[in-house]
Amino acid sequence: MYKSSNLGYPRIGEKREWKRALERYWKGDCSEEELLQETKNLRLKNLQKQKLQGIDLIPVGDFSFYDHVLDTATMFGQVPSRFAYNGGKVPLQTYFQIARGNTTAVAAAMKKWFNTNYHYIVPELGERKPTLTENRPLFFYREAKEALGIEGKPVLLGPLTFIKLAKGYEEDKLEETVASYLPLYAQILKELEAEGVKWIQIDEPYLVTDVTPREWQITQQIYHTLQEAAPKLKVILQTYFDAVTDYETIISLPVAGIGLDFVHDDGQHLASIQQYGFPEDKILAAGIIDGRNVWRTNLEEKWGLLAKIQKAVGSENIIIQPSSSLLHVPVTVKEEQIDPIVKVALSFADEKLQEISTLTEGVRKGKAAIQAQIDQSVEAISKLNASSARNNQILHEELNRASDKPERSENVTIRQQAQQGAFSLPILPTTTIGSFPQTKEVRKERLRWRKGEITNEEYETFIQAEIKKWIEIQEDLGLDVFVHGEFERTDMVEYFGEKLAGFQFTTYGWVQSYGSRCVKPPIIYGDVAYVKPMTVKETVYAQSLTTKPVKGMLTGPITILNWSFVRDDISRAEVAKQIAFSLKKEVEELERNDIRMIQVDEPAIREGLPLKKERWKPYLDTAVYSFKLATTSVEKETQIHTHMCYSNFEDIIDAIDALDVDVISIETSRSHGEFIQTFAKKTYDKGIGLGVYDIHSPRVPTKEEITQNIEHALGVLDPHLFWINPDCGLKTRNEEETIGALEVMVEAAKETREKLVVKNL
Repeated sequence: MYKSSNLGYPRIGEKREWKRALERYWKGDCSEEELLQETKNLRLKNLQKQKLQGIDLIPVGDFSFYDHVLDTATMFGQVPSRFAYNGGKVPLQTYFQIARGNTTAVAAAMKKWFNTNYHYIVPELGERKPTLTENRPLFFYREAKEALGIEGKPVLLGPLTFIKLAKGYEEDKLEETVASYLPLYAQILKELEAEGVKWIQIDEPYLVTDVTPREWQITQQIYHTLQEAAPKLKVILQTYFDAVTDYETIISLPVAGIGLDFVHDDGQHLASIQQYGFPEDKILAAGIIDGRNVWRTNLEEKWGLLAKIQKAVGSENIIIQPSSSLLHVPVTVKEEQIDPIVKVALSFADEKLQEISTLTEGVRKGKAAIQAQIDQSVEAISKLNASSARNNQILHEELNRASDKPERSENVTIRQQAQQGAFSLPILPTTTIGSFPQTKEVRKERLRWRKGEITNEEYETFIQAEIKKWIEIQEDLGLDVFVHGEFERTDMVEYFGEKLAGFQFTTYGWVQSYGSRCVKPPIIYGDVAYVKPMTVKETVYAQSLTTKPVKGMLTGPITILNWSFVRDDISRAEVAKQIAFSLKKEVEELERNDIRMIQVDEPAIREGLPLKKERWKPYLDTAVYSFKLATTSVEKETQIHTHMCYSNFEDIIDAIDALDVDVISIETSRSHGEFIQTFAKKTYDKGIGLGVYDIHSPRVPTKEEITQNIEHALGVLDPHLFWINPDCGLKTRNEEETIGALEVMVEAAKETREKLVVKNL
């Protein structure tokens, strides 16, 4: 029995219809009923596309209005007490308030979904007894069957992963917490079984992390309980993003199928099957098509992998599928107008479904039936590998001469003295992270410029007017260190990719980042090389308007790497080195133009951390080396800043220290300053700004809230090293919200500064 399957499909639509519908609803431009109908139409269209592609097991319930982890939490009635909720099905308005906050309540925390670029809303457990408010998988199963005649495969986030991603429970009570949810999971499965559902996909990606023996025991208890609850329901226990930590245990669980990632497992799953075999009474759901990158599959290589899997499994009980949900890639390549050599080597969600169907046809009918498609895939990839874009010999020679151990010429103490002499900043200096609101007018003028409706000179005049306006606003607010606002930038990675060699950009290559926030990751298809200055003109202009220091703003090498779709013919470490070498040239160009504060943002370092600790060191060594290669050639008076967000920073505090950055700003507002406790244990002798308010919520914080956050931080941090800033860039906020929040922030900083002065008299 060979079947094709998918694990999840992009929610956003080919032209981001989902995003636009959500934002119209949030603005009050459409009713809830209109939102529900629009998203239903899109959802059914996505299901129909998968059906037409010949996918046998089509996922249902993978759709979300915001986030699938939040969906799971609200399905179990886990609404934080600060939101008005009295039981029953959670209203859509309340659902969105948990994710976005409201005028009186802060939003729930947001974190990265494992090591991807997607964010999930962190469930807050413990305030309410779990209860089943609705059976979402059943609803979506019925919808697909009634509307399209599709016998769908419901998707459900598994109990262990759901709870391990949450907060509000004590780790020593993990088993007890899991037990409180098991009856609800059992009820969901019973109702699905009674409905006649044949297959269900239960996602447990946590099982590819460093799972403890105790957690494996709990996993065994979970799936024995669920099997007893719905014995006729075929459960596929699905993992992805890496290899499972205990292969022998997972194949012993009482489920019908095991889903394994054969792309990002470093070959471990095939080796485990060859060594330990695979149960004859189970189905192997083999994730052999990369669900996280955009490159066309070499079908010859995958045919060879399938042959090895078939031989090791010893049966035809194999499902062919992507390595993970296709949530992480754009929808389709078909309408992209890009270099043909690159385009033919790309594969987005729809094309990956075709690859799955092709391989499934091959194992059913024989290789000859798909030989033409195999040959086409090999030829497309070979042409790209042979292109001049991937063979820049001048760059390769320059990189061979780059330092193996880049370091600043002076230690941090000497640099701090030199920089204070240069800038004369007050204690608790105030600044922002970099971007200011990207208004409709800004986006409109950029679009007109891209379409050729206005000249380069007209566009530059407009950008300079925006910069001037916000320099004046920063002067009025009383900030100590300014930024130019980044009005010329669509995205912090895309902007740099457009100015470096080796990047390709798409028109419709959007993916969901968080909520309705979609990003269009650049595609690194060739050698990355510096072409010309990228940020100097705008930064120098901004600095000419004020005597306050203006930060040069760059995106760091690891963030560009992690927020791009990266070529897979060379190592990621080599690509990072290429990017860092280009940024080094830009940093030096800024310094030559008297920009003496330069911020190189690395918000994505933590998210790229391998899921197993045994692989952390090589990755972090690459991250530290790349950052230093980009930043350490400057003079001691030049102050290097960086920014990081959405991370469990305590995991990488030593690497953060090793970056040897002069000032780091870190997002901590949504985590309520939990990271601050790390500094109670770890001495950090460089400048640091812990975001004092959450920019992802539209509400303007109170002065008391910000003051409390500042004082909390000063309980463990040296006030002479502490900076006051928002927790992230302000691009997504409107002008009124931005100015209002910054006014409060500056006022809170000044009052705290005065208290410190009085205290030290």
